[in-house]
Amino acid sequence: MHGAVLASDTGSAEPLDLTVEHGQRAVFCGLTSIVWLHRKIQDAFFLVVGSRTCAHLIQSAAGVMIFAEPRFATAVLEDRDLAGMADCVEEVERVIGQVIKRRPNLKTIFLVGSCPSEVIKLDLDNIARKFKERHKGQLRVVAYSGSGIETTFTQGEDSCLSNLVPDMPQASEQDQKLLIVGSLPDIVEDQFARLFAEMGITNVEFFPGRQSEYLPGVGPGTRILLAQPYLGDTARALISRGATLLKAPYPYGAQGTLEWFRAAALSFDIAVERFQDCTRAPFERAKRSLEVYKTELAGRRVAFLPDSQLEIPLARFLARECGMHPTEVATPFYDATTMSSETPLLPSGVQWYEGQNLDSSLERVRNSRPDLTVCGLGIANPLEAEGLRTKWSIELMFSPIQGFDQAGDLAELFARPLRRKSRLEVGAWN
Repeated sequence: MHGAVLASDTGSAEPLDLTVEHGQRAVFCGLTSIVWLHRKIQDAFFLVVGSRTCAHLIQSAAGVMIFAEPRFATAVLEDRDLAGMADCVEEVERVIGQVIKRRPNLKTIFLVGSCPSEVIKLDLDNIARKFKERHKGQLRVVAYSGSGIETTFTQGEDSCLSNLVPDMPQASEQDQKLLIVGSLPDIVEDQFARLFAEMGITNVEFFPGRQSEYLPGVGPGTRILLAQPYLGDTARALISRGATLLKAPYPYGAQGTLEWFRAAALSFDIAVERFQDCTRAPFERAKRSLEVYKTELAGRRVAFLPDSQLEIPLARFLARECGMHPTEVATPFYDATTMSSETPLLPSGVQWYEGQNLDSSLERVRNSRPDLTVCGLGIANPLEAEGLRTKWSIELMFSPIQGFDQAGDLAELFARPLRRKSRLEVGAWN
């Protein structure tokens, strides 16, 4: 099985039969991505231009004490700003000046737009350009949208990274490199870097990196491998700079991770024997870690409500490697560019949805009553109150889940709520 290609034993690769829904949604906005981005990019500051609600959201999501000094803040838009009675540009520039004065060692400031700032048409791009010219060579100022008007919370990272692409140096065709795109926990990044080096792929860079001061070059010799499935705009921006997107499943689970590394090995002409020698031990270790949870997950039914854009690769992982039966898989947006290697691996007989009509999706879940529903935090508690077990999809963004060594941890995240249910049943403590 180790040497087999995952896609070789799948069913049809026909286009996905999606039902598109329109209506009310229940998702966090892109500002939520600041929580993991500011942990990843360790010398950057994220300044949200938004309302007090925006400030409360980030404060709550990050769990920061009021006396702490994190590398994010909110320039609060008051009623006078929203009514057009104040010069918002002048006020934002004043706050940026305060941030620079307080933190002179910052290398990058991200100006993050919100629903309120976009409604009043505040031109953050122009403000960023002005400060960039004023501090040329010493401070990078980048504006991007974290608004939730039309997007879901993971797209905040996509917006952030795609707006960094124009600042990336131009690399030549002779500069053959592998660029891993998508925020990864440091421990996962280190594991990936070691395994690529063992295979003989030594020119590997990660975007975003831990320091914003350095941006990797991109050009015709750059092959990009997505570590996150929601980075369609970033991928297209890199392709427009000459890079080549390697098609692969995402590194969730033993099989998904194996095929992710295989795509890189094939692109760099790594010998099959060397690839197998490097991945055999971690692959087998990952499979053994999954066996512990298969007894709890196999045969269980799972439904995914649209929230994170991780739904399709996670459904593939749970179906193929854990024996679960997805009854419904809904994703906020379906991007054929980023999902072309996942859709052929999907199980048959599943209902697929793009977008959401909240009332309709909740009615389907109540009627089918799956063993587990993966959904947003806002609707998990009501479903729990009705006796339905849930898993918060946002928890998957704050946990190391990619790679061989995290395969068992990923399965455990889905087993945990089922285990909790059995422990809380009447008579379970006797």
